Amino acid sequence: MILLRRLLGDVLRRQRQRQGRTLREVSSSARVSLGYLSEVERGQKEASSELLSAICDALDVRMSELMREVSDELSLAELAESAAAEPVREPVTAGVRPMLNSVSVTGVPPERVTIKAPAEAVDVVAA
Repeated sequence: MILLRRLLGDVLRRQRQRQGRTLREVSSSARVSLGYLSEVERGQKEASSELLSAICDALDVRMSELMREVSDELSLAELAESAAAEPVREPVTAGVRPMLNSVSVTGVPPERVTIKAPAEAVDVVAA
């Protein structure tokens, strides 16, 4: 199960660490206890919108930027979760000529796959 509070905490921690700041510095600036901020970063506590606003202000990060990064992480987590839940299918090889340097991609929607290579060098087989 994907927990939004964990993803949010991971993004907050990365933002803080990118700035080379300590929990103590950010907690002081956001006027939140160091222990509580630590629990939010570890995904153990749900942060209210007021608390998120204070932390974003302390990190000088727009809340929309924070949420966009969380949204991207959530999309990746959902994709990984759905790929893991799908049964592994064996590729159909009957009637297909042998391929060199073949690559198999399973569990990824076709619209998420981009292939960059000369057309004569790549055989694409939909499973």
